[in-house]
Amino acid sequence: MVASAIRMRTPGAMFMSRGAVAMRRPQVSSKLQEAIRTQVPALSGLSRFYASKSFPPHTIITMPALSPTMTAGNIGVWQKKAGDALQPGDVLVEIETDKAQMDFEFQDEGILAKVLKESGEKDVAVGSPIAVLVEEGADISAFESFTTADAGGDKPDLGEQHKEQPKSAEPSAPSPAQEAPAALEPETSDEKLQPSIDREPSLSPAAKALALEKGISIKGLKGTGRGGVITKEDVEKAKPSTTSASSEASFEDIPVSSMRKTIANRLKQSVAENPHYFVSTTLSVTKLLKLRQALNASAEGQYKLSVNDFLVKACAAALLKVPQVNSSWREENGQAIIRQHNTVDISVAVSTPSGLITPVVKNVQGLGLSSISKQIKDLGKRARDNKLKPEEYQGGTFTISNMGMNPAVERFTAVINPPQAGILAVGTTRKVAIPVETEEGTVTEWDDQIVVTGSFDHKVVDGAVGGEWIKELKKVVENPLELLL
Repeated sequence: MVASAIRMRTPGAMFMSRGAVAMRRPQVSSKLQEAIRTQVPALSGLSRFYASKSFPPHTIITMPALSPTMTAGNIGVWQKKAGDALQPGDVLVEIETDKAQMDFEFQDEGILAKVLKESGEKDVAVGSPIAVLVEEGADISAFESFTTADAGGDKPDLGEQHKEQPKSAEPSAPSPAQEAPAALEPETSDEKLQPSIDREPSLSPAAKALALEKGISIKGLKGTGRGGVITKEDVEKAKPSTTSASSEASFEDIPVSSMRKTIANRLKQSVAENPHYFVSTTLSVTKLLKLRQALNASAEGQYKLSVNDFLVKACAAALLKVPQVNSSWREENGQAIIRQHNTVDISVAVSTPSGLITPVVKNVQGLGLSSISKQIKDLGKRARDNKLKPEEYQGGTFTISNMGMNPAVERFTAVINPPQAGILAVGTTRKVAIPVETEEGTVTEWDDQIVVTGSFDHKVVDGAVGGEWIKELKKVVENPLELLL
């Protein structure tokens, strides 16, 4: 039997199993492994099948959940091919999750008999079959015609997926759930004889997606898959319809990445569940810019502080003075609580080709400006390269979103990053003429100013508290020497 051997990645980051990714894995006690095994058996990534009418004993490798928010992933480059031997620790395939590109490090041994999801397959649901594993010495040629339908189809019940049968010299007859799918029975209705995009299992999920993407009609298309199922290869051989050709000139359908789907779902949830209110103020940053210039000049090129570095530090100082904002709304065991955090972990919004991501600078209250600057640059670069680890973009207590690099953005409002209770939106720096009273009379001076807007969750932060936090932020930004204390 295949024994579950699940490791915890990092708190709140991911579970690791026989089919799961490994990235600098910490060691976990046997008690914790056993607790995880009993609580989340569906994450092991393997399903054991035994001799059936058509196929020898085999194991189905499924898409594992590599992060808490992952519901589906994209198949990258396979590092192994059919016939290759697998050893624990071998990288089987690259998988793009909702936030990062990860190596799928396999934790079992055997022979890869069949790849069920080719490189480039999009939105493969967690738990869906992606490959077949057999023991050494097995005849892999028996699996040439094996399909996802033979493995139970896409999006299987993860709870049922891990029920194993005891192995014996003469395997017992498979149950109906394990029986290989029978050929489709002939139909008498013309409508049922004709496969359609909305009718499964006559059309595989990959073929359905490709047909919709290419505008290919499946009317009259003959399926070559098991039981007459129309496969992706059948659709690829078909010619696009004439109606599709005319419509392609007027619009372009852009596939949505897993990251973009996650962002969309989280923002929709945030707006629906968090009663937002907004507080704006104008910050004078003339003194801050002079201090920044002096510090950068004294460093002789060792570092280059940005205005955002100062604002991150200033947010931490204000959060320490008004800790109610450094909180999050939680619902545990049916009871709502407000968790007030003792450390300040600032999530910094970074725009990447795949979408917005918020890497976290942790323990900002104890960091100097140079350390903050180095971490933000490092996290931002790896975010754009899609190389962040889950613990590096999860768990912040407050977020800052800075669009000041765009001179056209004077001000904006940002959506709260749940379960946090606040986010600060930062506009561009503007020079504003202000009157100044002197002994000679009123003169005009130029002041560098930034408009910032705080978005707060009214469930956690009352209006007066949000206003008090903005007041403390303004005070520390306009007297930036306090940031050096």
